[in-house]
Amino acid sequence: AKCGRCANCTGEFVPRMVDGKLLDDAVAFLRRSFRTIEPRKQWPAGGAGELTGRIPPERQAAEGRALSIYGDAGWGSLVETAKYGEERFDQKLVDAAAQLVRDAWQPDPPPTWVTAIPSLRTSLVPDFAERLADALRLPYHEAIVKVREKPPQKDMENSVQQARNVIDAYEARPEETDAGPVLLVDDIVDSRWSMTVCALRLREAGSGPGYP
Repeated sequence: AKCGRCANCTGEFVPRMVDGKLLDDAVAFLRRSFRTIEPRKQWPAGGAGELTGRIPPERQAAEGRALSIYGDAGWGSLVETAKYGEERFDQKLVDAAAQLVRDAWQPDPPPTWVTAIPSLRTSLVPDFAERLADALRLPYHEAIVKVREKPPQKDMENSVQQARNVIDAYEARPEETDAGPVLLVDDIVDSRWSMTVCALRLREAGSGPGYP
């Protein structure tokens, strides 16, 4: 018999439609859910090739920011869409990243130039970084070169393997490296070892602090 209490019996007692402004506010909230990228301060136990122990402060990446969580209902769904199938990231992501750097984050000292962590398979990240530099009115330099292909970091079983997987995969080009602080752009940050290694190589080439 009918219970007389639930929606199956009494009809809908909770509205199916959501107030438009409430929905807009919820999406805006998700799109402001930035994440801090903490710098790695020590190489993994056992080292990464010739690099062992504590990373000197002047060689560490600075604290960084991520625009979203991959695949989330804020900006993350646009990242996921472009990552697998699109030729470039949506301009909305460029504008949102520029607003993050310029208004919400405001790193100090501010970056004076932009570079990207490149791939041998796609130009997604350099294209995004160059458009972000233009939105921030900063110069873009191709200061990092990927010198060998590597397996995806997600396929590595632990931090030691992840660090060793990237330690010799990137080189910095001194002729393209500026002495000021740099905004170091990648599409996805997981283990943070690619960011750590690239920031290190840039500092060795004469760059200022690297903001992931």
